[in-house]
Amino acid sequence: MILDDPRRGAVGVSLAGEFASPAAADAWPVRGLLAPLYPEWLGDRSFAAAHGVRFPYVSGAMANGIATTRLVSAMGRAGFLGFFGAAGLAYPRVERAVEALRRELGAQRPWGCNLIHSPHEPALEEAVADLYIRAGVRRVSAAAYMRLTPAIVRYACSGLRVDQAGDITRPRAVFAKVSRPEVARRFLEPAPAKIVAGLVARGLLSAEEANLARHVPVAEDITVESDSGGHTDNRPLAALLPGVLALRDEIARARGYRRHVRVGAAGGLGTPSAVAAAFSLGAAYVLTGSVNQACVESGLHERGRAMLARAGLADVIMAPAADMFELGVDVQVLRRGTMFGVRARKLYELYRAHERWEEIPAEERARVERQLLRCSYAEAWDATKAFWRERDATQIERGEADPRHQLALVFRSYLGRSSRWAIDGEETRAADYQIWCGPAMGAFNQWSAGSFLEQPARREVVQVARNLMEGAAAVTRAHQLRSYGVDVPSAAFDFRPRPLA
Repeated sequence: MILDDPRRGAVGVSLAGEFASPAAADAWPVRGLLAPLYPEWLGDRSFAAAHGVRFPYVSGAMANGIATTRLVSAMGRAGFLGFFGAAGLAYPRVERAVEALRRELGAQRPWGCNLIHSPHEPALEEAVADLYIRAGVRRVSAAAYMRLTPAIVRYACSGLRVDQAGDITRPRAVFAKVSRPEVARRFLEPAPAKIVAGLVARGLLSAEEANLARHVPVAEDITVESDSGGHTDNRPLAALLPGVLALRDEIARARGYRRHVRVGAAGGLGTPSAVAAAFSLGAAYVLTGSVNQACVESGLHERGRAMLARAGLADVIMAPAADMFELGVDVQVLRRGTMFGVRARKLYELYRAHERWEEIPAEERARVERQLLRCSYAEAWDATKAFWRERDATQIERGEADPRHQLALVFRSYLGRSSRWAIDGEETRAADYQIWCGPAMGAFNQWSAGSFLEQPARREVVQVARNLMEGAAAVTRAHQLRSYGVDVPSAAFDFRPRPLA
């Protein structure tokens, strides 16, 4: 109860007690009542109903299998939703992960996998989408899409049908990660007619599915990604999220959607206050990434997790992305303890300035071979060919015919292997570890200092999730009390980590 203190002329809080007659000598006027608040009640209640979860909280699909099946399973068993990090993995590895998750979680518990836009490997993107449809993967996290592709449209529209009540139902859900309103619009609108028609012509969608696709958005869960690890536009959440929420409402009204489209928040969410702030902005759910990468269930080697545990707010840097190197796309990575960011930037500058390896000044070539490739360029190209021979042999043909494409492939091999060195804990390559990381990691370390979560070995993904959600509820409660005029001490906004069942 929120009470007026007649003796001090102040507002106070009673955690227990009974209402008294206003005429009673010791009665305190009641200003208001606050009902209980549980972590499960934060966000949009329809999120839990749609995805069979207890909490409106998602662990993101950290690439190269860093979001492991073990991590996804732990989240699913605890009432959260987790996505397996399929990006960057070869098809057989993704196939094995899907089978493992089907075996461990089945269809009763929530889980999903990543489907990443692969402009240089469209065949792999389509093959993974086909796998997800055939294997019954009911949720995908669509990442790095700047435009829609047949693969993501097929996944989104496959299985559309009309139920007995006349409503359109969809067996699969797309979680679209976006950091720009124009990209959000592509997922909020129905699938492009041209792409849908092409899928029908190929026999990948039925005429009925194509017709129903005109009446639903591509995605019904839009994850607004602000300043985060990996692919990011470094946008502040407070500026980005309200704009996408308004865009969602505008398109839903214009299209007359009958199904609810949820908008969640990601990026910079490493403390209870940050999570509470995201919900206060209107987020239907929150998605975390960097903080999960530092947990024991992640696929990152303990050396990398220890490096993350020492990161501060400013210990991040933008570096060229391996999968979109030629396009000049960057990812945000850890800076402290590794030279990767600086070295990867140098490779991109050399690529932009030169058409072939032989044009690069001899001194620079020697430095690249000595420090980064640790072999001759010719040997690096042979190793690169061996990789692409198993993945997409057409890349070798292009590289042999186009020296600049060959240069890009060799430089990309360093970027790609740098992530693997961090995952495997390759000690001789510690200075080249590529670890995707956003400022949330530094914020989490500052918040957890002195608690059981300070030690990397104690960081379990479910404990992190429950503490962030429990803390967000506590911070939200403190805000509610202050809005009633209660003089709330600063300690009420400082939820400390504690082991939770």
